[in-house]
Amino acid sequence: MRWTSAILSIDRRSSGRHLEVNERLSLALGRSLAVVLLAGALAACGSDQGADAEAPTGDGTAEPGPSPVVEPRQEAADIAAGAAPGDAPFTIEDVPVSAVPLGAFPYFSIPDGYKEAAPRNVSRLDFGQAAFWTGDRFERVEGKVYATGIRVDRDSGKQFSPLEVARNLEHVVKQAGGVEVFSGETPTEVRNDPSIEALMKPYHAEARCWAHAPIQTFVIRREGATIWVRTCQAQNYAGLIVAEEEAFVSTSRLLPADALKQKLDADGRVALQIHFATDKADILPESQPQIAQILELLEQHPSLELAVNGHTDNTGDAEHNQALSEARAGAVVTALASKGIEAARLQAQGFGQSQPVADNSTEVGKAANRRVELVRR
Repeated sequence: MRWTSAILSIDRRSSGRHLEVNERLSLALGRSLAVVLLAGALAACGSDQGADAEAPTGDGTAEPGPSPVVEPRQEAADIAAGAAPGDAPFTIEDVPVSAVPLGAFPYFSIPDGYKEAAPRNVSRLDFGQAAFWTGDRFERVEGKVYATGIRVDRDSGKQFSPLEVARNLEHVVKQAGGVEVFSGETPTEVRNDPSIEALMKPYHAEARCWAHAPIQTFVIRREGATIWVRTCQAQNYAGLIVAEEEAFVSTSRLLPADALKQKLDADGRVALQIHFATDKADILPESQPQIAQILELLEQHPSLELAVNGHTDNTGDAEHNQALSEARAGAVVTALASKGIEAARLQAQGFGQSQPVADNSTEVGKAANRRVELVRR
């Protein structure tokens, strides 16, 4: 009996201890869960309040920071069809043709209470390039380009609202017959494409916004013209890029071989506008006639020896521009040598952005500085 009582007593004490331990574990787990939930709530609040960093400064240098998100919304046609945007690759044929009357390019004004960037940071190109993300690829558009940052007009007494700017621009573009083809962030895996970065680099940082900033892409399809619109939003500024597709029309004329020779005899050098692929040394097909003119000059004057000097504008890094100018000069020499000109008669040199002949603060000046010069040796 005593053994039985002792065993029962031990069982009761053991059970009591197990209950007590279980109660303590339950209490500890409950407290840990409460701490985790509280930490998550505080992090969410901090995320909401730790807003986007200040936008690009006056010199175009921007400080990174998360951008406020303008929630992407489906187009009415997508909602009616029960499809999510981006399910199928974008095709311009799916966009209805608009006949809404439009004014002069760039067609859209800045919303009331806001203003475009300082004049030196606004691009208005008769012919340029811009890239527009469609949800499955970048559409590279050539033609007229307008690019600007958008800031609040301090005289208006307003505070900057990225949502207000986005909704205003969306409204006016759709009034013109525009269709939204993308809304959201450009995917991480494509946003740092070097060729796209080089193509967009000439435009001011505020017009482009940060790579992670929410964007909207619209297209207006018209008879004989297609207009692309890209908007982006940050905390203290927004960006707007408008491009109208147009075929390139050359306004330069080829100098006959004898005119090239006269220029070389008079000045010792002659500048040619040979066009290359963006940020590359590939000679574009439309510049083959210039190569043919140099070839004719060298064939008519067998004793003539030339230095082929490459020059760039000041867009981008000076070291990169130096290497690019050397590569482009080398490409011209290679093209001539491949057609039978002795390599010893030609010397390729690059000078990067170090010898401008025009003001790099304007697009016209930059175009003049991007050149190949033939210099008599």
